[in-house]
Amino acid sequence: MFTATLIAAELGAGDLSAAADRLAQAGCAVAAQGWIEEGVAADVHFATAPDAARAALEGAFAAADVVVQLQATRAKRLIVADMDSTMITVECIDELADYAGIKPQVAAITEAAMRGELDFAGALDARVALLAGLDEGVIERCLAERVRVMPGAKALVRTMRARGATAILVSGGFTRFAEPVARDIGFDRAIANVLEVDGGRLTGTVARPIVGSDTKERTLREAVASLGLTLDDALAVGDGANDLAMIRVAGLGVAYHAKPIVAQAAAARIDHNDLSALLYAQGIARRDWASDAD
Repeated sequence: MFTATLIAAELGAGDLSAAADRLAQAGCAVAAQGWIEEGVAADVHFATAPDAARAALEGAFAAADVVVQLQATRAKRLIVADMDSTMITVECIDELADYAGIKPQVAAITEAAMRGELDFAGALDARVALLAGLDEGVIERCLAERVRVMPGAKALVRTMRARGATAILVSGGFTRFAEPVARDIGFDRAIANVLEVDGGRLTGTVARPIVGSDTKERTLREAVASLGLTLDDALAVGDGANDLAMIRVAGLGVAYHAKPIVAQAAAARIDHNDLSALLYAQGIARRDWASDAD
């Protein structure tokens, strides 16, 4: 059995009926339908043709996100998440570059790398090299002044952990940001790159090995194995090309307000809602979110 979940700021009973009709017309053998959160999130359960279901529903309802998945494993026991532009609202390296007066140059490289047009490791080295000589204290300033948690991030991670899931933040960014962000949101641990510093100033280099796409996929697979789970139990979420590998192998791989290359390849995409949509995708109503989710 499969479940199609519709999530939007405003859903009506007519939308739910229309979704069920669309699935029936696509040959999906609709079994049941109902609200998770009335007016916000609803499920339609069906027996066959999940690809046809997704094609029938995506884009059919204004400002609505659609997640189609196996019903039996929709409650995930592991989340592996990207940080920049996923769990936080900014790209940290671009903000550091702003303090150095070179944000446009660095941001252009970031954007190309996240679209998959540049090798991630090479692009990271090139951007960090431009930061050589920057005062180390700027990192703490940037963390305090620029870094903001993405709406829905705390609700998602804290609720999943309260229900027994493991949460890992894996970032192609830097430990000096990822570790405090992970603590604030509620992750079990964080993995990220180490900016090298000498004499209180950035050297323009990153410690090896670089945390990139391979690291993200390997982290997910190792966590699944160590926890005695299957890949179907895992949720991966990110926005850039270096997130694609983990998104493709996770039971629910989600492109979050993502670059086109990621949105096209992911099994699910969140384009309109915040990260709390991934709680509705797991069938969790707001009344069951963690008490410290805000």
